[in-house]
Amino acid sequence: MIEITPTISLDENEIEEHFIRSPGAGGQKVNKTESAVQLRFNARASPALSNAVFLRLKPLVGRRMTKDGIVVITAHQFRTQELNRRDALDRLIALIREAATPPKYRRPTKPSKGAKQRRLDSKSRQSTLKRVRGKISED
Repeated sequence: MIEITPTISLDENEIEEHFIRSPGAGGQKVNKTESAVQLRFNARASPALSNAVFLRLKPLVGRRMTKDGIVVITAHQFRTQELNRRDALDRLIALIREAATPPKYRRPTKPSKGAKQRRLDSKSRQSTLKRVRGKISED
């Protein structure tokens, strides 16, 4: 079990890993090693994620989610399979953690009567100041 939050745990069977050839500059072993990892996680069918968490995860993941609700994360930053596996899994866990925290809703408030009065006083003071700064006519 992969623990994400105290309430959300993923089973290892829900995550598929495919090893692919890493893009980028080559070397002597470039056509022999498959060090990049492509991690697939079916978020829509996962019993660990509630519908609310899935709906918050969808915009966070963006284009990395297919139409079927499968999250695809590709990691090829490191030279070894193990480090790339760890990197991809950490990125998936971070995304699900961020989606698991519900957003704070803003409670609409109104400015107090005193605050409104102070704002109007400040505006009138500023307009008087600018009016006084004007050109002096010779009438």
